[in-house]
Amino acid sequence: MNPFTFQTTPNVLFEAGAAKKLPEIVGSFGARRVLLVTDKGVRGAGLTEAAEAALAAAGVTLDVYEDVVADPPSTVIEAAAKRARELGTDLVLSIGGGSALDTAKLVAYLAKSDEPLDAIYGVGLAKGDRLPLILVPTTAGTGSEVTPISIVTTPTTEKKGVVAPKLLPDWAVLDPELTLGLPSHVTAATGIDAMVHAIEAFTSKNKKNPISDQLAKQALALLSANIRTACADGKNLEARSGMLLGSMLAGMAFANAPVAAVHALAYPVGAIFHVPHGLSNALVLMGVMRFNLSHAEALYAELAPILDPAAADLPQPEAAKRFVESLDAICRDCKVPASLAEVGVARQDLERMATDAMKQTRLLVNNPREVTYDDAFKIYAEALGEVRPAA
Repeated sequence: MNPFTFQTTPNVLFEAGAAKKLPEIVGSFGARRVLLVTDKGVRGAGLTEAAEAALAAAGVTLDVYEDVVADPPSTVIEAAAKRARELGTDLVLSIGGGSALDTAKLVAYLAKSDEPLDAIYGVGLAKGDRLPLILVPTTAGTGSEVTPISIVTTPTTEKKGVVAPKLLPDWAVLDPELTLGLPSHVTAATGIDAMVHAIEAFTSKNKKNPISDQLAKQALALLSANIRTACADGKNLEARSGMLLGSMLAGMAFANAPVAAVHALAYPVGAIFHVPHGLSNALVLMGVMRFNLSHAEALYAELAPILDPAAADLPQPEAAKRFVESLDAICRDCKVPASLAEVGVARQDLERMATDAMKQTRLLVNNPREVTYDDAFKIYAEALGEVRPAA
């Protein structure tokens, strides 16, 4: 058996209404001044109200930073960290989607370590201290609450990652009630994102390990069983709970068996066209899956019965193909946009996108099949509708 290392968030609270228990967790750190990192949409929707009220009642001074935007730019992260230092923040709390959680991780680190952000891009370079950190996701997608990864958009629109165990929060607080109001299209995109995490962790060329494998399978089972219901009936708490738990398990999986070409090709879509991360993944997913099929056949076949029990009786090549078809059916049923053109991508953009995708070497090395510039260009062209998918 190959050696491996597995790391994850040390404390997880999963419970409907869990946000009301935040004062108890904050109190365990002796924190009296908390910076809440969120965005205007989340706060405007009332998703932080229960936590804010509970913390105020407990006598905690709560400062709010709500200028987070999708695919957080480095300038936003640096401004938030500066504010945390100026306020004398004791603890960083984030309630929001993946962008807010990613921002909060770096705010907690930069505010305490006082290092420049540019110095810690890459793997294992953030080694200093950070402030206590509590993450509360409001979408079932990124799994950021259990990953040591923060993705930043640089001033040149390039996506860069900070990857270090120091970014793992002290607590992940999962409250499915916070996801009840998610619109169907957001539910679909973030849910597909979580499924991508599970699939890419299971098929990762590097650091694939038995713990991540089991988490990925369980995540895929929960997500695939609940995503259609969650999209059709957003108030279904049981479906929302299954999605949130599946997203977290997928996050634990890919934090230790890293993602690959789907994410590498999705990043330019998000950075250049300001498309939410989950939707960016969904738009390139099927092209990458078909591209990888020849090299990931055995692994896709192993996952196939999770999406379609009948695939268990099929020969390996047919089971693998059934897996890809079943995933495509979920995307269609959940009304995921079918073309990059729907988010503003045009033919003349493909060359830049393919060039930017090839810079994501941290991710591409994990893909079951090597991806060249020409491969990336063709996958984008297929996603734009210019190339007929292979049968």
